[in-house]
Amino acid sequence: MARGKLRIYLGAAPGVGKTYAMLSEAHRRIERGTDCVVAFVEHHDRPRTEVMLHGLEQVPRREIGYRGATFTEMDVAAVLRRAPAVALVDELAHTNVPGSRNAKRWQDVEELLAAGIDVISTVNIQHLESLGDVVGSITGVRQRETVPDEVVRRADQIELVDMSPPALRRRMAHGNIYKPDKVDAALSNYFRPGNLTALRELALLWVADRVDAYLTEYRSEHRVSAIWGSRERIVVGLTGGPEGRTLIRRAARLAEKGAGGEVMAVYISRSDGLTAASPKELAVQRTLVEDLGGTFHHVVGDDIPSALLDFARGVNATQIVLGVSRRSTWQYVFGPGVGATVARDSGPDLDVHLITHDEAGKGRGLPVARGARLGRSRVAGGWLVGVLGPVLLTWLLTGLVPDVGLANDMLLFLSLTVAAAMLGGLFPALASAVVGSLLLNWYFTPPVDTLTVADGNNIVAIAVFVGVALAVASVVDLAARRTQQAARLRAESEILSFLAGNVLRGETSLDALLERVRETFGMESVALLERESDVAPWTCAGSVGPRPCAGPDEADVDVPVGDHMALALSGRVLPAEDRRVLAAFAAQAAVVVDRRRLRQEADQAKELAEGSRIRTALLAAVSHDLRTPLAGIKAAVTSLRSDDVEWSEEDRVELLEAIEDGADRLDHLVGNLLDMSRLQTGTVTPIIRETDLDEVIPMALGGVPEDSVELDVPESLPMVGVDRGLLERSVANIVENAVKYSPPGERVLVSASAIADRVEIRVVDRGPGVPDEAKDRIFEPFQRHGDAPRGDGVGLGLAVARGFAEAIGGTLHAEDTPGGGLTMALAVPTAAQRLHERPDRCAIVP
Repeated sequence: MARGKLRIYLGAAPGVGKTYAMLSEAHRRIERGTDCVVAFVEHHDRPRTEVMLHGLEQVPRREIGYRGATFTEMDVAAVLRRAPAVALVDELAHTNVPGSRNAKRWQDVEELLAAGIDVISTVNIQHLESLGDVVGSITGVRQRETVPDEVVRRADQIELVDMSPPALRRRMAHGNIYKPDKVDAALSNYFRPGNLTALRELALLWVADRVDAYLTEYRSEHRVSAIWGSRERIVVGLTGGPEGRTLIRRAARLAEKGAGGEVMAVYISRSDGLTAASPKELAVQRTLVEDLGGTFHHVVGDDIPSALLDFARGVNATQIVLGVSRRSTWQYVFGPGVGATVARDSGPDLDVHLITHDEAGKGRGLPVARGARLGRSRVAGGWLVGVLGPVLLTWLLTGLVPDVGLANDMLLFLSLTVAAAMLGGLFPALASAVVGSLLLNWYFTPPVDTLTVADGNNIVAIAVFVGVALAVASVVDLAARRTQQAARLRAESEILSFLAGNVLRGETSLDALLERVRETFGMESVALLERESDVAPWTCAGSVGPRPCAGPDEADVDVPVGDHMALALSGRVLPAEDRRVLAAFAAQAAVVVDRRRLRQEADQAKELAEGSRIRTALLAAVSHDLRTPLAGIKAAVTSLRSDDVEWSEEDRVELLEAIEDGADRLDHLVGNLLDMSRLQTGTVTPIIRETDLDEVIPMALGGVPEDSVELDVPESLPMVGVDRGLLERSVANIVENAVKYSPPGERVLVSASAIADRVEIRVVDRGPGVPDEAKDRIFEPFQRHGDAPRGDGVGLGLAVARGFAEAIGGTLHAEDTPGGGLTMALAVPTAAQRLHERPDRCAIVP
């Protein structure tokens, strides 16, 4: 049975119209005769969305009882029995009620797809698992319901439902998204223009990356070599010279002219030779291009123009930026140069920019060994000089030049042999020596026109000539081979220098290191494999490239690292001499993995150190702050028990009040210490209940004077899903702190409002406030800001308040009060939302 197709409507925020678009698509398909049903769609009391459900067959939902309440979920079995062609499933990231067929709704969708049913679903960008932290930093709300990115990426079609922030806010203001009592709070919090703009950008970029992946996959499958200029990708060709910085900056300016422009700097080194590149300069240029938002690539290729064009076409680039050649004028006799060759062979779909710079035309300086081989042109020149040169020289000496003597003839032939050796190496020189000796014997050694040599001295001379020629050729060939070895050693030293630099800089990106291996050796994929023992299966610690190897036996090249780790490469078989550098890469990859694990252990050690610090601070608190109320109680009790003084009734009442006040303070301090201890040891277990704030907030105000707080909690607020005791303690600590710092006569305002799926409690005071740099520090244990006197608490109130808030799934942060003061914003989830967020861990208890 063929697998069903998945279509997803992706939105940047609630209310952009995903469900409406999905239902509209269902109506269009039904009009075309497609069997389409509604498996699960939630209209959230939005009239226009509810109207779109009319005329669509809805599969009855499954009722599930949980903790005394009844909930409805999609009935997967009923949908499978109905077996429609298309099923509509809303809210892909939804968490099912415990007792459902699957824990997550996307798992329900996977079952439908496996049964051959096409599915149309919806999801918001903030529910993608990889973007949870980013969305949380933007909106201040951490999404607990997420769906793995891979589930969405595997969709056959993703359609972005887009709406500008002003238009979405107008929809909100008109009551098309939330009920009127929630509109003001939503507009001033989650639906602020900045939040919506950032979320919209996230959605657009994510979809753009997905489209780019589709395009790359299509071009690879259909072997499309032509460049499709879907967006500007600019490749900068670097030589390692100082002009590279100018080229990178110019390319960055070109990329800025078009939306979505991308800069990729590439340095091409020969596979078997040495280049004139400066490792230090390349490191500077790598840093520069990364600072400008681009990427740096190191590619191996003997034919630099071809390698550069292949790279550009492989990444679907639209422009290439090169520098004007640094060669002097006379050097152009050896060829047109890289820039001219790339411009000639680029074709009509790839623009080439030649950028002038200060180094243009100044020459390349002293020649540097450029490769292990002499090159085809040099070898061909050596054969021409070695074979044709003696023939032409014989013609000149026998026809145009008078007799110069046998010794001079030998020197002239020897010079041709030396020239052939310098150009083409050993074999052209040998050929030149053989041809030259035969011609000398035939034309210049008596008797001429025969191969016979009459004079013994001439025999010696010819033998010396052949010996010198062979010696010179051997020396030149040896020098070429030594140049090859030096080139490889320097190339290896550059790579080893790069690895050493990574160690010194503390770079720990395993993917970046493996990508460098893949680019350096021109492989298809690279994977770092590890296992726990000799018989345990291999697992992948990191990989780059398509279809990485699952084990060393599948690799074209594998390099063991220790007993239980190996670097596996696929693509081609590498020569043995490359394994030394590859072993260095493998060792560095192992170091990166070990460093990552050590960092995790260091984080654990840091937590232990923090616990030790808190214990030390606790001892200090016990030694001072707890002794103060104890001393007051002790003094009052001692006075009452004294027989030397006759206390009046008023004095006795005053002493008893002092005892009661000290006991209350002591109880409060001990309570906070115990609460902090529970939070530090992780023994706080919230019992989540459906709670009305009217039942909690008034109880939290019992510890402050009645006229010190102004309460504004509407009765229309939704029920919240919290632990009543923990919420009460959290609010009580916040209010007590606000009253403590409020000026005399100024009342603290405690208000509450509904914001989307949460309720926010705000405690506003008109005290001295807290600077921005201290707003997070005041929530740390044993921290007191400003000039709070000793004995006025141990600095645990706000730390306990935030700990309890997070334990019940809420958030607590500090803001400036307009006009002066500090506002504490405590946000907790509604009862309905709490069930959807974590039904398996925080269930609603009636």
